[in-house]
Amino acid sequence: MIFHIAQEVDWTAAQTTGKYQASSLATEGFIHCSDQHQVLEVAHRLFRDRQDLVLLEINPQRLDVEVRYENCEGGEEQYPHVYGSVPLAAVKAVFTLKPNAVGEFSLPTDLGN
Repeated sequence: MIFHIAQEVDWTAAQTTGKYQASSLATEGFIHCSDQHQVLEVAHRLFRDRQDLVLLEINPQRLDVEVRYENCEGGEEQYPHVYGSVPLAAVKAVFTLKPNAVGEFSLPTDLGN
């Protein structure tokens, strides 16, 4: 499974269109994702204190577009990038992702089940 941190409003819009599209798909050509062990680092680095997020658990085998592991910023760690829209059928689960009182995120307890 791969994971994507999304704004709740974008996930809600996907319910109408039948597919999820992050703004990065239009601007960069892909949707940024993470492996499970990368989720918290990404959440803390990019989404600190945000209250409007959900975590999408995506089954890459249900995607009909390419998934590439790469690091576009020149670092060593590779992240999965989805080169197209994510159909709702590829989303195995959706979790609320809210920080605690000091702004730190934790993984949902039932993640990956």
